[in-house]
Amino acid sequence: MWIVELAFTPDPARLAARPAHRAVLTALHEDGRLRMAGPFADDSGALIVLDVAGRDELDALLAADPYFATPGVTVVRTQEWAPFLT
Repeated sequence: MWIVELAFTPDPARLAARPAHRAVLTALHEDGRLRMAGPFADDSGALIVLDVAGRDELDALLAADPYFATPGVTVVRTQEWAPFLT
């Protein structure tokens, strides 16, 4: 399992790209690869939890979603995660 932490700025490009990004996340959730995702309460960033096979699959998913290259969106960290409760 992997976590992706994002940081946001108020760039309008981010808000314009968000509906398409959420459609990508919805599809990933429907096929079981996305566990949960959402913005922090203060909208300073977001956290995404993905259940993928490894770093190569994670990188491919991030590259396939243009949101991650949108002005105003920064990937702060990607980290493999080993939860003991789900």
